[in-house]
Amino acid sequence: MMGDSVTESLILDLLEWLVKRDRSYEEVMDAWRTSCPRLPVWEDANDGGLVMKEQVQGRCMVRITSSGLALLEQRRLRLAELSRRLNPGTAAGLTGRGSSTSMCTTISSLLKTSRKALRPSQ
Repeated sequence: MMGDSVTESLILDLLEWLVKRDRSYEEVMDAWRTSCPRLPVWEDANDGGLVMKEQVQGRCMVRITSSGLALLEQRRLRLAELSRRLNPGTAAGLTGRGSSTSMCTTISSLLKTSRKALRPSQ
């Protein structure tokens, strides 16, 4: 993946957003395209093969690729491991999903707030 941690985090946020449901190309561009050359989220995700465009019933749809899904799984595993390290007294079976899910939700919320703050005013 790319070297810039802000862009990496935003790309992961894009992938989490796409995995929830199919999105039209227009919807993705409205939400994720930026004129800021320092935040090439859509461009890097597309160039990295993490997302793909596909024609479905005459509409251009954007979907996450198997590479994008694998990257999200790596993120979830890292968050679960971090959660286990931060909560060593908790049984592994109880920690894994709940803590990493709530941590993902918190991180996702922070990234969305950051993305809105970084988006140029219209």
